[in-house]
Amino acid sequence: MISLDMAGLYAAMPMWVVLSSLLAGLVILTLGEPWHRTRVFINIAAALVKILLVGIMLWGVAQGQIFFFEWQLMPGISFVLHADALSMMLSSLSAILWLLTTIYAIAYLEDSPNRARFFGFFSLCVAATMGVAVAGNLFTFFIFYEMLTLATWPLVVHRGTREALRSGGLYLGFTLGGGALFLIGVVMVQWLAGTTDFQAGGFLTALELSPGLLTGLFLLLFAGTAVKAAVVPFHPWLPRAMVAPAPVSALLHAVAVVKAGAFGIVRIVYDVFGLELTAILGMNHFLAIMASITIIYGSVLALRQQDIKRRLAYSTVSQVSYITLGVGIGGPLATIGGLVHLVHQGLMKITLFFCAGNLAETHGIKTVDQMAGAGRRMPWTMMAFTVAALGMIGIPPVAGFVSKWYLGLGSIDSGQYWVIAVLVASTLLNAAYFLPVLKRAWFDAPPTKVSHQGVEDASPGLLWPALITAALSLGAGLLASMPFSPLQWARFIIERFYG
Repeated sequence: MISLDMAGLYAAMPMWVVLSSLLAGLVILTLGEPWHRTRVFINIAAALVKILLVGIMLWGVAQGQIFFFEWQLMPGISFVLHADALSMMLSSLSAILWLLTTIYAIAYLEDSPNRARFFGFFSLCVAATMGVAVAGNLFTFFIFYEMLTLATWPLVVHRGTREALRSGGLYLGFTLGGGALFLIGVVMVQWLAGTTDFQAGGFLTALELSPGLLTGLFLLLFAGTAVKAAVVPFHPWLPRAMVAPAPVSALLHAVAVVKAGAFGIVRIVYDVFGLELTAILGMNHFLAIMASITIIYGSVLALRQQDIKRRLAYSTVSQVSYITLGVGIGGPLATIGGLVHLVHQGLMKITLFFCAGNLAETHGIKTVDQMAGAGRRMPWTMMAFTVAALGMIGIPPVAGFVSKWYLGLGSIDSGQYWVIAVLVASTLLNAAYFLPVLKRAWFDAPPTKVSHQGVEDASPGLLWPALITAALSLGAGLLASMPFSPLQWARFIIERFYG
């Protein structure tokens, strides 16, 4: 039942957060191409409104307030939105990065065709991501999960080339296939439990079902989310999607598709099955092993890529699985490491893709071999790239170090010492595919034919978003002990699961 009084409107804040970008996207698509200034205004205004709404919810959740919206579709099935500490982590990241990516995209696509279509679906993509974050049950999660697939496909194929269309087809094949498996799992949960509402500690623990049935159900739901999280062997679509424009790549890798998959895995473990049942079924070990394989495999493949965006794409395959690894290890410390990496990886990876776009657009630099002297020609862009790259390796005080530190402490605390070897190997591989890029950029001389051109960095609209996200990546590490830092918010979430 929908309440229309002021208290009800305030409690329904998750709905307004979703609508702020959903309505913006629909209006932009309706207006069409000629309304450039109006489109820019709508984009920026909607992004600022979303940050305000998310800020209000963030403060409210910290104070123990309840934000909840329910629309009963039929007996036993409801469309539910709610805000808890976990949902606010993804919502906050999405809101901040949407604004910065919008500014970046406006500058990046300044003279490009089909901008109305791009920004319309761009806003719908963010609305779907917000919906995934604040979904209150598996049914609602599935709706936004599939909406995310459909909203991002036009962005992946935006350029309209044959390669883009082929990559878009592969993307649809993987994500719709994963969505079908997830839907089967949701229907089974509804049939067995009579509800799909998320509940701290899980709600399947109360059912007397055979371990085999529960394991199969877990694997169905995991497979559906693992596709978007790019867990091996469900990852091939992600590197191929790099044919998309740089703002789309940034959105896919930092906050939208891959984060929705990883976020779904967290919800399944903590709010559907619960930690105890997941451990009884042995699925925690399964998750840790799958994540470890993906971390190493993605890093090895990144090492082999000469194209900068593809190297970053395989890095994402590896890095996002730190979130799953933390969930699989279990225990408060490892879970903190996994959850905080949801934010840290987003800040660092969007910086890297912003910089990759700057390099390509300003000087046509698209491969590692072309990076010679890039630091002299584009010092500010490469400074931002360097901060994010060092953070990905895990060098303090950038945010990536905090994630790996807690994952390492958590593995020791849980007695799973083999995870240390995975983290060390991953760190060495990260260094092997990032440090040569930095060496070429800062210490190699630029090609003779361009050495006389001097400093020509990216335009302000492309440069400032990268500098801001790089500063946030550094600040999240330096100020990790401060209230409302990603690390402290992850601790706040853990209190809900572990006390």
